[in-house]
Amino acid sequence: MLPTFEEAGNIEPIVRQALANMPPGARVLVVDDNSPDGTGKIAKRLGDELPVEVLRRRGKDGLASAYIAGFKQVLAQGADLVLQMDADFSHDPADLRRLIEASERADLVLGSRYVPEGGVRDWSLVRRVISRGGSSYARRVLGIEVRDLTGGFKCFHREVLESVDLDRIGSQGYAFQVEMTYRALERGFEVVEIPIVFRDRQVGKSKMSRAIAFEAVWRVPLLRRRRRAD
Repeated sequence: MLPTFEEAGNIEPIVRQALANMPPGARVLVVDDNSPDGTGKIAKRLGDELPVEVLRRRGKDGLASAYIAGFKQVLAQGADLVLQMDADFSHDPADLRRLIEASERADLVLGSRYVPEGGVRDWSLVRRVISRGGSSYARRVLGIEVRDLTGGFKCFHREVLESVDLDRIGSQGYAFQVEMTYRALERGFEVVEIPIVFRDRQVGKSKMSRAIAFEAVWRVPLLRRRRRAD
């Protein structure tokens, strides 16, 4: 599953490389927020040739809601494994094979920047500090051992997604990634991390903002409060 907004320069190569690194029968779902640069149209054209579907939304309504809409669609279609990744080549499509292999021993697999042999490339010192600090903060507040809580390269077994009340997920951005992993852990699912190298995008503009980063600061403690309330 690839959430997109203005990824016209990336969408075709990322789709082709993703399919080349997944087993026969795999499909790609592009969840496009009505990109004005024609991302959705390119993806739809690819669907005439490749096993690609496009879920076009009315507008830019946030990363979390795009993922949730996509999760619901692929679950309804009977998907057993659901992989999510960025559409800008920050995540290497070749690593999809490793996530799928690791899913044989875990319910949720995380592509992790912060385990041995993982890392980041092309980032400024400030961005490195924010990202690593955000994961460390969430880990300590929630009392869990996962090293990379804010990453978006994941492989879910459908049972994990079915167990999470997707309509109750209130987070966006980094906080959404934290919440999905935390919900899996609190329901007793096995979560493993495998090392990846995250690279900054080469084409297009980053969607990261201060508001997205700040959201994680105040929303993460609410996850524990909601758990106590439940």
